[in-house]
Amino acid sequence: MKLTETNRIEFKREYTDDLDIEKEVIAFLNYKEGGIIYIGIDKNGTPVGVDDIDGTMLKIKDRIRNNVAPSPLGLFDVTTETIEGTKVIKIFLASGSEKPYYKSKYGMSTKGCYIRVGTAAEPMDTNMIEYLFSHRVRNSLKNIRSPRQDLTFRQLHIYYDSKGLQLNENFAKTLELLTGDGSYNYVAYLLADENGNSVKLAKYSGTDRVDLISNNEYGYCSLLKATDSLLDKLNIENTVTSKITYPYRIDKTLWDKTAMRELVINAIVHNDYSNEIPPKVEIFSDRVEITSAGRLPEGMDEEDFFGGVSNPRNKELMRVFHDVEMVEALGSGMPRVLQKYGRECFVFMHNFIRIVIPFEKDDNGLENVTENVLENKTQLSERQIKIIELLIATGEHNVVENVVENVVENSATLSKILDVSERTIQRDLAQLQELGHIRHVGPDKGGRWQVLKNINNKK
Repeated sequence: MKLTETNRIEFKREYTDDLDIEKEVIAFLNYKEGGIIYIGIDKNGTPVGVDDIDGTMLKIKDRIRNNVAPSPLGLFDVTTETIEGTKVIKIFLASGSEKPYYKSKYGMSTKGCYIRVGTAAEPMDTNMIEYLFSHRVRNSLKNIRSPRQDLTFRQLHIYYDSKGLQLNENFAKTLELLTGDGSYNYVAYLLADENGNSVKLAKYSGTDRVDLISNNEYGYCSLLKATDSLLDKLNIENTVTSKITYPYRIDKTLWDKTAMRELVINAIVHNDYSNEIPPKVEIFSDRVEITSAGRLPEGMDEEDFFGGVSNPRNKELMRVFHDVEMVEALGSGMPRVLQKYGRECFVFMHNFIRIVIPFEKDDNGLENVTENVLENKTQLSERQIKIIELLIATGEHNVVENVVENVVENSATLSKILDVSERTIQRDLAQLQELGHIRHVGPDKGGRWQVLKNINNKK
């Protein structure tokens, strides 16, 4: 399908030093839907390519960073895209929350401020500039002073180092971790090695919040590390069930891992921390719910949201997460999530946004193995429940015998995963066997464990 210029798409045949790229960028930052600028496509929508594509991308990034105010970092992404076999430059621009944006050398004036009108970037008049400035979001995290000023950032340096990026002594200013008076702001607080923020993960046995199995917190450290810890825990909880069909084994998980990662990171990055309410993840027997604080940004409705309009609430956090590759290109995530789960999974409340992810259904209508095995969970300790979940996650679901046959784990590896002695694991396995939850088949050494789907049938 041939691309055409629209209110959200602009074509430039080539990049030159005389091209007023700042004007086009500012117009989209000030536009409520943001937009995309393609370099290397002519006005007819024909891709012509770009000479020295890497060098051109660096020049564009530098001009946007240095010539546009307020800082647009976290609101733009310069990448490449192949269209009709030709590689072009794609500049993705989110709608900013600190409008009006303007050319630094002209300030907040009619010569410096632009907005998208139809398919053109038009100068703003004085009334619009004054209106946007009066409605500028003043309580953004970068303007909120950190409750602590004795912050350290060892973990932040480690994440940047792991991606081959070096933070110099001016990193706090570069990453916008300072208020106007030079104090650490709330973004710095969230990214510091120690803070009072944590993300909650609760697990319930049923479909409501009555019977709480576990309640964990991931935080009090850099938000980057807390996010990784939460995602690791969710990967463990994403129990694998299998169906053996000749000649293939079909594995099924409770939820789509890629979509879940996207949703969790979005909830963390876009959460409204100004009221000190962290995001929350809840696992039920039939679904996962992810709840983040804050409504849709000002001027954005549900159609904009589902249409892929990007308006980051916390652009400083978005910039850091993007730097360390925990988020992909801006604007790329929502289409994948909608393709997998649809709009009906999103619930917009007055002060919160909740995403409800139903568990995957088995094609043969088999009940979820973990839920069925643990229907008498009141007899079990939390560690014994985790042993069964680990056995199921690494086992093969035998449809005929209604068992989960484990061929990987043993008491030694289970003891390492759960960080308890092997003797403790052996006692737990013996008790689980006595209760009829599992059985051992084969020789004492080299045999295998089977988790029984119907725990009432002791064998």
